Amino acid sequence: MDTALLDTAIRKSTVVSKDGTPIAYEKLGKGANLILVNGALSFRKSKGVNELLNTLAQDFTVTSYDRRGRGESGDSKPYRVEKEIEDLEALIDEAGGSAFLFGVSSGAVLALTAAKKLGPQKVLKLALYEPPLGFAKVMGQKEYDDEKKKINELVAANKHGDAITLFFKSLNTPPEQIEAMKKSPHWNDMLSVEHTLVYDFEILGDGNIPLELAKNVHTPTLIMAGEKSFEFMHTTADTLAKTIPNAKRKTLKCQTHELSPDVVAPELKEFFV
Repeated sequence: MDTALLDTAIRKSTVVSKDGTPIAYEKLGKGANLILVNGALSFRKSKGVNELLNTLAQDFTVTSYDRRGRGESGDSKPYRVEKEIEDLEALIDEAGGSAFLFGVSSGAVLALTAAKKLGPQKVLKLALYEPPLGFAKVMGQKEYDDEKKKINELVAANKHGDAITLFFKSLNTPPEQIEAMKKSPHWNDMLSVEHTLVYDFEILGDGNIPLELAKNVHTPTLIMAGEKSFEFMHTTADTLAKTIPNAKRKTLKCQTHELSPDVVAPELKEFFV
């Protein structure tokens, strides 16, 4: 990366959301405004987020923020998805009133919901990577509802690590891989935001694809899935691409649910510029 192309100092600050909650963010780069919306168990400090920020900052002014309840951002009870949309609106307003959004996983669902609410005047273009909608159809509606309930119960009981473990088990993560996660330096970062799994499940709703919402997203949209990712991610991406009025669909070669910044950056540059 040629750092001479970047605005070399990361600018850190906070913006106050509509309900008074401070939302921490940082900016890097020059060019059109692009806001990153992270997925479950992820925030600015998480593995891969800084790499994505630095890669995209070669072409955009990138805002990376801690979603409410995570990292250095505040929180307020009770949780409502609308509050997270208001957080995004505050960040967009701080950026000058309009921006591109790039959402990953559950962050993609949040970005999609925000685009419908805020409209194309504020969300100029929208890029989504593997929104995990349609998972309820794969695992069964009752099983999905039971998992959502159990996640809420484990978080409420402060059984640290149990909600994360259940979450990864539902994705058929091998037990030895989960045990390796627990021994990694990133486990404590995930523990610090474990309670926000409840928030992500609220964003996913009943776990099905919200066709009526998608029909009413009028922002130009790019929907991506990784070639080697879960099959249902491709089905969901296909359905959304057919339902959102102005949408494009791409499959990223050799990618799993954990995408490479070097692979996605050229796609975003081509779409957003």
